[in-house]
Amino acid sequence: MALPLNPPLADLASDASTAFREAFGSEPTLHAAAPGRVNLIGEHIDYCDGFVMPFAIERYIVFAARANGTPEAHIGSTGQDLVTLDLSKRKEPGIPKWANYIRGVIRGFQDRGHHIPGFDAWIVSSVPLGAGLSSSAALECAAATLLEGLLDTVMETKEKALLAQKAEHDFAGVPCGIMDQFASAFGQANRLVLIDCQSGEPELVPFENPDLTVLIANTMVHHELSDGGYAARRKNTEDGLAILGKPSWRDVEMSDVEAKWDELGEPVNRRARHVVSEIARTIGAAKSLKQNDFEALGPLMAASHDSLRDDFEVSCKELDIMVEIARSIGRSGGVIGARMTGGGFGGSTVTLCESGRASEIAETMAAEYEKATGIKPEIFASRPSRGAHLF
Repeated sequence: MALPLNPPLADLASDASTAFREAFGSEPTLHAAAPGRVNLIGEHIDYCDGFVMPFAIERYIVFAARANGTPEAHIGSTGQDLVTLDLSKRKEPGIPKWANYIRGVIRGFQDRGHHIPGFDAWIVSSVPLGAGLSSSAALECAAATLLEGLLDTVMETKEKALLAQKAEHDFAGVPCGIMDQFASAFGQANRLVLIDCQSGEPELVPFENPDLTVLIANTMVHHELSDGGYAARRKNTEDGLAILGKPSWRDVEMSDVEAKWDELGEPVNRRARHVVSEIARTIGAAKSLKQNDFEALGPLMAASHDSLRDDFEVSCKELDIMVEIARSIGRSGGVIGARMTGGGFGGSTVTLCESGRASEIAETMAAEYEKATGIKPEIFASRPSRGAHLF
């Protein structure tokens, strides 16, 4: 199969502009874009003071917009009714729910003392929905970038990412960590974003070798009970840290977990083992990338997936099948490493592979996965891309 091309930003902007003209009868004067993200390694440790290493993908949410001289915002998107927001009032969550991400971002600017002028906007997206690729963070960061343009102001990147995260907490009710918004805001071409979730500081890690790419395979499944599963596992990590008597997971060694294995009990002991080992794997992966030692990433990605499957228990049959197919292709077939990515219970996998064999690898993965599950996956390739910006 030929891998689907990632739509160029210029094409998305053109589509947004066309839809804007049809909806509002005028030309847009601003375009803002922000990407989705995948996480190469470092899963379920963002809320444990760990390290995560995502990157911004070459799939974007784009706003085309224009100030309208009124106190209202009129926002449209394909398949959605036009939303009208009264900007003279402080925003609160409302209906439709998808617009809450934008309401939350507007509220963040209002809380900083900004008077937001009325505007018309149309949204287009190439970020797959429901695939664990953070379309919500992309929407928030694109909206924040648009407001920067309307207000002729520039917010520090970290502040903008934290504003977007707060919007998701307060207006969408999702207690996410900082990874998604930081990746969408800080992303750069040929760079991964290593985030220290204890200090809240990002570091850009080189990913410059053009002979390597990442395949993102959407399994097209998302199992129920994931919200409860997430909360339960987060509580497991909190309980484990309390039993270990340490102020932070960054202060915990594997020997500490082993010494209190029985006291921790099932499944908290295995959750603890995952947290400590995944923090070490992510640090190791960053070191390997800085040394341009991509081959070292394969075993780290494999161990990460196995730990998420066995110790943290957030994988599922479909994710395991997709990863096993990539592993069976192996290094001789151009695959360096594969693992599930995101919160789990469905969603996507990432496969680090040789660029020249990516189409062949994707074809095998798609065919074997459909044969095993009866589900046709969505697979595309991406390298690290530019984060949120006006253009």
